[in-house]
Amino acid sequence: MQAVAAAWTMLQISHKADLVAMVQTASMLPVMLLAVVSGALADMYDRKRVAIAALTLSLSGASLLAGVAATGHISPTWILLCCFITGAGFALYLPAWQSSAVEIVGVKAMPAAVSLFSISTNAARSIGPALGGVVIAASGMVLAFSLNAVFYAPIIIALVLWKRKTVPSRLPPERLDRAMIAGLRFIQNSPAIRRVMLRSLITSMGGAAVYSMLPLVAHDKLHGGPGSYGILLGAFGLGAVIFALGTTRIRSRFTPEVIVRSCTIVRVASLLITAFSPSLLLSAVAMIGAGGALMLETASYNVAVQISSPRWVGGRALAMFQTTVAAGLAGGAVLWGRIATDQGVTIALCFAAALVLSSLLLVRRLSMAESVAAEAAPPIGSDPVAKMALTGRSGPVTIEVEYRVRSEDARIFYHAMKEFRRTRERNGAFNTTLARDIADPELWIERFHFPTWNDYLRARDRPTIDDHQVRERAFSFHIGSETPRIRRMLERPTGSVRWHEDVVDPGESVALPILVPSG
Repeated sequence: MQAVAAAWTMLQISHKADLVAMVQTASMLPVMLLAVVSGALADMYDRKRVAIAALTLSLSGASLLAGVAATGHISPTWILLCCFITGAGFALYLPAWQSSAVEIVGVKAMPAAVSLFSISTNAARSIGPALGGVVIAASGMVLAFSLNAVFYAPIIIALVLWKRKTVPSRLPPERLDRAMIAGLRFIQNSPAIRRVMLRSLITSMGGAAVYSMLPLVAHDKLHGGPGSYGILLGAFGLGAVIFALGTTRIRSRFTPEVIVRSCTIVRVASLLITAFSPSLLLSAVAMIGAGGALMLETASYNVAVQISSPRWVGGRALAMFQTTVAAGLAGGAVLWGRIATDQGVTIALCFAAALVLSSLLLVRRLSMAESVAAEAAPPIGSDPVAKMALTGRSGPVTIEVEYRVRSEDARIFYHAMKEFRRTRERNGAFNTTLARDIADPELWIERFHFPTWNDYLRARDRPTIDDHQVRERAFSFHIGSETPRIRRMLERPTGSVRWHEDVVDPGESVALPILVPSG
């Protein structure tokens, strides 16, 4: 309802295509700007509380928009500001809510869960725009904005009543800045997820043409009013619901790659039909195809990101995925709005279709990921031995691992360690290096760092089963009866410690209790 009311009100008071498109940008820009923060908060704190706080923020933006409309102070600035506030709440809400799905239904049911989420969202997208168009036509924008604000209450009440089971962490939460950096480094060192995000960026830029151009299609090409706009948006949402209902059957018959390619072709055809159609009925049919294809394609990317991300970083990975989608929607809305202003709506939709079609050229280089990030405990018997008085903030911590590798295996060992380095840094290690002794070529030393002792302990809990397999492959090159020697050292740069003669060396004192995950 807000989408219809805000876009149509902007069109009525400004008559500018770029400002109408900016409504979509204002709603999606916070998702892009706040994604890393929202993902970190979802992973650090109780996701239920984060979701409630986020929806309260959205409620305040919706209420403010209803207030300025009721008092007659509505303007393009107020519309964009309130849409931005509402979008900010949505940006904080989405990672907390979506990352809770896997803990509720499990990995195997994730595709169905994401489809159900899409059904509920798109059912609302089908009913809401049509209802919004009717309300605006019958009673005006004030009632539409007011109903939008009222409808937040049931969602917040449902979250308050949700009895979520929480598992207390054995370690204190990360600092927000370090949690954000950890999430970014996880994505940076996960090629499969990066490929999915790049493809989703192109997909969402093409999808932005539908969201941002439909008011202009309804008004300029079809010569309709808010009812026509509501019908087109409703058809778009209806298509998403229809395709979502068949998701399980579709995924059982086809691979994600085939699904995404087919959806791309359907979306290109839908955009071209909408660009040249003079009929509301034909445009609505095209919107059914566009809505279904976009939903199925985005859901495929969503599932790929969720199953490829362990729980400790699930919120941040989803937030980065939403950032990518939001960046495409926001940037695409501005681009298509500018093209529509200069060249017309038809040309803008044709350019959008060309962009969507070009994504097929990336298929070979950016294949879909299908691996599941199954979590695993630290290796048995690998608990660190500490005879110094350490606290969680002690650091930096340096880890050295000594390998003995046959000279004839040096090249293949080196390539195995490149993959191992990626898993190290994905889980929190910094400055990973590999050195070979020039006097003893069989001796290799791997070295990496952690800012604090707590950061090291967290990293030990993070590897997945796949990460452990990479570790075992690297360790398999080690010759000798014992496992590679591991040294854990507390860095002491020159001048960092100022002992006096009468001060006891902490290394000689009794070690304080430290929290070490069990093997």
